[in-house]
Amino acid sequence: MIGRNRQRVQAAVLALMLAVPAGAIATTAAEAAGKITVTGQGMVPAAPDMATIMLGVTSQAKTAQAAMADNSAAVAAILAQLKQAGIAERDIQTSGLSLNPQLDYNASSDGSLPEILGYIAANNVTVRVRALDGLGQVLDRVIQQGANTFNGLTFGLASPEPVMDAARKLAIADARRKAELYAAAAGARLGPVLTIVEAGGYGDPQPMFRKAADSAEAGAVPVASGEIGVTASVTIEYELTE
Repeated sequence: MIGRNRQRVQAAVLALMLAVPAGAIATTAAEAAGKITVTGQGMVPAAPDMATIMLGVTSQAKTAQAAMADNSAAVAAILAQLKQAGIAERDIQTSGLSLNPQLDYNASSDGSLPEILGYIAANNVTVRVRALDGLGQVLDRVIQQGANTFNGLTFGLASPEPVMDAARKLAIADARRKAELYAAAAGARLGPVLTIVEAGGYGDPQPMFRKAADSAEAGAVPVASGEIGVTASVTIEYELTE
């Protein structure tokens, strides 16, 4: 009778073992061995080959119609200059258009409505310049045509993926170096990769190392393109083995 009960218990245990998925057994083994999570960074400096400028025209007049008319004429002249400079239509985009009254709040001290002194019209344009050697001349041209608002200039890459892939490889290598260091210090060995999570992108522009976009033409706005740092960051989880 005891022998039969023992056989039944052994059969039940065997059935349970067969019912547990192999992946669960492997996961349990990995958890028993331990894990380590590290973050790796990679940065590749690159010379930019494209610039994005945000410029515009702000006009003021007594009437709304006059302010908008003056503004439209100046913006039309700027767009014509951009096209003459070889900027493609796909690289020119209106990014803001506004018309607002200019109010005198001092006249409303008695509770009346503020007096309208005139109107201010503003039109902002975002332009991509793909030939950096002509960037200074482009800026000079648009200023001569009436551009009086400048909201910034950024440098970038027309095709960032090759440089981004190089930064990703450096980030992977950095993460593995750290993981091997920690594992060795803890008396363990680095096992296979369990998870990889990526986060990253362009870094801030680096100091101006060179003046690739400087222009020798008289009157052109001097511009230095420098370098940009393309960065990648990965968080990797490894299994630890004895």
